Formats: sequence, C-alpha cells, structure tokens
Amino acid sequence: MSRHRIGFWYRFAAVLAKPPLVVLFKRDWRGMEHIPADGGFITAVNHNSYLDPLSYAHYQYNTGRVPRFLAKAGLFKGSFVGTVLRGTGQIPVYRETTDAANAFRAAVDAINKGECVAFYPEGTLTRDPEMWPMEGKTGAARVALLTRAPVIPVAQWGANEAMPPYAKEKKLRLFPRKTLKVLAGPPVDLSAYYDKEPTAEVLREATERIMAAITELLAELRGEPAPAEPYNHRKAVAAARRKTDETGNKAGEDTK
Repeated sequence: MSRHRIGFWYRFAAVLAKPPLVVLFKRDWRGMEHIPADGGFITAVNHNSYLDPLSYAHYQYNTGRVPRFLAKAGLFKGSFVGTVLRGTGQIPVYRETTDAANAFRAAVDAINKGECVAFYPEGTLTRDPEMWPMEGKTGAARVALLTRAPVIPVAQWGANEAMPPYAKEKKLRLFPRKTLKVLAGPPVDLSAYYDKEPTAEVLREATERIMAAITELLAELRGEPAPAEPYNHRKAVAAARRKTDETGNKAGEDTK
C-alpha cells in the first residue's frame, strides 16, 4: 500500500502512543487490504471504550492512511490540545449551524482532498448491555452520499476489556494482557441511494446498512452471533420506565 504524507504532529503523536500500546497489548489486526491506497474515503467504526480510538488509530496508522477524526469545533481554538488537533489534521464539526449538511462541510472538504475521515456513527460509547453497536446517527451516511466516497466498516474489540465503558473507576485493567482486535471490511454498497433525495428515510436506510456491516464484522471478531436488532437506548430507557411504573402501580393496588 502506498504511503501518504502523515505530517510532523501525527508522527509525534505516534511516537508517544505506539510504544505503550505495543508493550501492553497484543494485536489481532485483519482486513487492512480493504483500506484504500488512494483517494478520499470514510471509515465507520464501533465505539465501546475510551481507549479504542487509540487502538483503531494505531491500526490505521500502520496502513499509511491516517484517520482524521471528527471533533467539536470549539476544541480547535487555542491551547495545546487545539494545536495538536489542527496539526494532526482532525476535522472540526460546526454543530452550531442550523444546516445539517453544512455541519459536516470540513469532513466533505477533507474527503474531496483525498483524506480519510473516521466516523463513530453511534455518536457515543455503546449503551448496549452486551456491547454490540447501537443504532447509528446519520452523519456518516450524509457525508457518504454527498461525496460518494467509499465507506469502510471497521469493528474493534478488546479495548473494552482493558477499559470498560461506564465503569465506576476509569482505570486500565492490563493483566492478563489483552488483545486489541480490529477488522476492516469491504466498502458498504450505498450506490442505490446516490441519485435519491437525502431524506430522513434515505439517510436512515443508508445508516442501517453501514451499522449492519460493522455489526457483522464485530460478530466475526467475537465469534458469536449478533442480536437481530440494534440496541436503541431511548426505547430501552422508555421500556424500563414503563416497567417501573407498572410495578409501582401493581404494588399500590396490592396494598389497598
């Protein structure tokens, strides 16, 4: 695979991050052949640990096509963090705009310039109790349909065992030594949506295809079948509240 210009700041970050990752973790990396050698593209990645951006970035850095992550635009203003974000070419997201498509204009520009933009379509750490991907948000699909760039699904597993999400204590569990697994798959076929108006329904269908591809890869990594339907946190919370209300009402009736 051809090497692309990575730049000083990305190499500097790699010098700091790679040695401890290599020493502290084992690696099971597969599917690098699916990372495009040239041209702009999107990666869509599942998110199950505060540590997994490092795991995924390490994987893709070694392909020669570094990922440009999305981050709130405000983080780019001043400070050392802002300097590093700008230097490594991360992508500001302008969430204050009322135009949903315009919110991702920097991501579209980066892809059109031949860069890789990495999306976490879930938008946050998974809330699924079994750590499967949740329903995705439509940002990745929106940018994919605007640019017609390849969307490479990526699944990862193992970082969550070293740093479980939502644990009471955010500390690393390094022993026994964990394996960071990353698997990239072939591009998701979204061609059926290219000539359609990007309505909410079209974006939702495209997003479901992306999330299904990620989930299929994760099932391969985990060696177990995925759930039939992706987890929807809002529906789960609403169902839990209904159950609590019904239990409370039943208890009240029993005391009469």
